[in-house]
Amino acid sequence: MDRYDRQILEVLQQDGRISNQDLADRIGLSPSPCLRRVRQLEEEGFIRGYVGLLDEVKLGLKMTALINISMDKHTPERFAHFESAVAEFSEVQSCYLITGQSADYILKVVVEDMDHYQRFLLGKLTRIEGVSGVHSSFVMRKVVDKTAIAVSEHAL
Repeated sequence: MDRYDRQILEVLQQDGRISNQDLADRIGLSPSPCLRRVRQLEEEGFIRGYVGLLDEVKLGLKMTALINISMDKHTPERFAHFESAVAEFSEVQSCYLITGQSADYILKVVVEDMDHYQRFLLGKLTRIEGVSGVHSSFVMRKVVDKTAIAVSEHAL
């Protein structure tokens, strides 16, 4: 990976819809080698896909909760069951298996309001076998909310 590849990754994180011509112009390559590099970065898995980022509030999803989940048993089967269940919930934006806390997982959940959160919590989350504890925190304001990953020479 050289500076052109890093530049391609930086630009595509900011504008995934940029044309190949504009991308090539921005990084100082001609279009053909630029496109070959993008395709190679895709094939090698550096670029997992392209998405549109939506505004939750405009869609009526005004509440974000960070939920610490504790499990009753620490077995591979119990964790696999929990992970497959939460992967099916549209409200769950992120799920992380963690260490260093009293919880086993942290979820980021986006819902319309407190009523919807309560329905999600009581109707879905606490019904998963093995969930023994739930601690919720609610986001008051997003201070940093970015999707871009720093692409530096030292990281690769």
